[in-house]
Amino acid sequence: MPLKLTSQQFTRSRLNRFGFSFGIELSRNSCFEPSRHPVLNSVKMLGGSILWFRHGLRLHDNPALRNAVNDRSMPFFPIFVFDGETAGTKVVGYNRMRYLLEALNDLDNQFRQYGGRLHMIKGKPADVFRRLWEEFGISKVSFEQDCEPIWRDRDESVRATCKEVGVGCYEFVSHTLWDPDTVIRVNGGIPPLTYQMFLHTVAIIGDPPRPVDDVDLGLINFGVLPDSFYKEFEVFDKAPKPEDLGVFLENEDIRMIRWVGGERAALAQMEQRLAVEHETFCKGSYLPTHGSPDLLGPPISLSPALRFGCLSVRKFYWSLQDLFQRVHQGRLSSSQFIAGQLIWREYFYTMSVNNSSYAQMEGNPICLDVPWRQPQADELQRWKEGRTGFPFIDAAMRQLRTEGWLHHAVRNTVASFLTRGTLWLSWEHGLKHFLKYLLDADWSVCAGNWMWVSSSAFEALLDSGECACPVRLGQRLEPSGQYVRRYVPELTNMPDKYIYEPWKAPMEVQQRAGCVLGRDYPPPIVDHLEAAVRNRSAMQELRRILDKAQPHCCPSSEEEIRQFMWLQDVPQPDVATS
Repeated sequence: MPLKLTSQQFTRSRLNRFGFSFGIELSRNSCFEPSRHPVLNSVKMLGGSILWFRHGLRLHDNPALRNAVNDRSMPFFPIFVFDGETAGTKVVGYNRMRYLLEALNDLDNQFRQYGGRLHMIKGKPADVFRRLWEEFGISKVSFEQDCEPIWRDRDESVRATCKEVGVGCYEFVSHTLWDPDTVIRVNGGIPPLTYQMFLHTVAIIGDPPRPVDDVDLGLINFGVLPDSFYKEFEVFDKAPKPEDLGVFLENEDIRMIRWVGGERAALAQMEQRLAVEHETFCKGSYLPTHGSPDLLGPPISLSPALRFGCLSVRKFYWSLQDLFQRVHQGRLSSSQFIAGQLIWREYFYTMSVNNSSYAQMEGNPICLDVPWRQPQADELQRWKEGRTGFPFIDAAMRQLRTEGWLHHAVRNTVASFLTRGTLWLSWEHGLKHFLKYLLDADWSVCAGNWMWVSSSAFEALLDSGECACPVRLGQRLEPSGQYVRRYVPELTNMPDKYIYEPWKAPMEVQQRAGCVLGRDYPPPIVDHLEAAVRNRSAMQELRRILDKAQPHCCPSSEEEIRQFMWLQDVPQPDVATS
């Protein structure tokens, strides 16, 4: 076992011998290797390796893990630091926090099977790592890349600490299919302005890497935290509950669908999803949830697992590609369409990587300065709480708060309703709400979707009255009305004819249903037909202005717009709310 010195003895011995602390220049994937440094090479390093979990909460396809344990003789410290921001915990709802903690608990249990544990510590990462260096002479820190600019200050703080004390700092790209920096470099130093341009750029780069092999944890030398850590930091012996971190349920827990966090649950869910994909491929189609989304059944989406990194995006991508090839035996070539949602995810990551203002209008070079209204009275709160008087919108917003997830078609509907479709309020309000409650809400992907749907970052504007009508889309996606009845129980006995438009029900029908508008359920927050006409006019004015705009982000084609917004080529009659 390595000799253990107190932090003061170890620090003093290093400084007295050499008279300074060691500062080494850091780079992306191989920041510093002590064995190659002429001064440190003469010192008997006590050793130790840290795997810093942030996203990437898994053991499979984890190149940072492989790097952290490549010297099995060194103590290994897998660590997650509760710093109030990592993994989207700055403003977080109960479901999102619970999902994260379940993922951490799953990792902890897997490590414990091999005699280790996941060290869960509350504090600042740089402070935690410095203390581990003082106690053990930690020689390297490995972690998965968080490419979004909101994490840059945190990561630079850790890099600076590693540089100061001479610890190797290793970052690996595995949360995305391609390194966003590489995409930008190949595209001439700027992000691709369209999705098609992005596809062209990654085609030049080539296929994304396949997953790396798993690590055998049976031979790992797991490190043990010193007693001093339990005095200096809050260290959790097991995964805490949301309440332990100051996050509480806002309403009664009445979830119909239970999302479970963790790598092992994610891998099982992926196998279920691949079975659905296999059936779809055999029918000569793809994207099984796109044509006929099921709003009532258990969702097959893997987006929460991908967002927290419980499932490797590379593993899912290549599982889809390989499955397609097995089904068609090379007769058909696979394309980006079978993994379309994953590619959109990559696109939005790349668009945000060098744009710290990406999630706001002000200072955002790709976002249009749309003159949104300021919220009046309680209209924004009514949208958030599902009290708009439009049953499909209200069902969706209540599902979001109780379960933490919405189908993408439904997300587009509530986003359009808040912004250019009906209320004409800024997409920034919606983004903040989604980042708190939506399980799979990535900062960049969620902001990108909000800018797209609200036409804030794209100049090919859809007609406002056509876009995701709060009545028609519900009638098309779920004509029985059971989705509304599940989440808006006030309307349980409303006849199917009026379930999406209860304001059209005669008073005697409302009374028989036990749901009188204005008493049991609110009337529409606005006349949607009037709002659509007004907003359409505003959109036309924006379109006129944009004819003279500089080139910026835009859809590649009308077909791309309709696919993204889940619109069909069917007649779209106006819907009055009075």
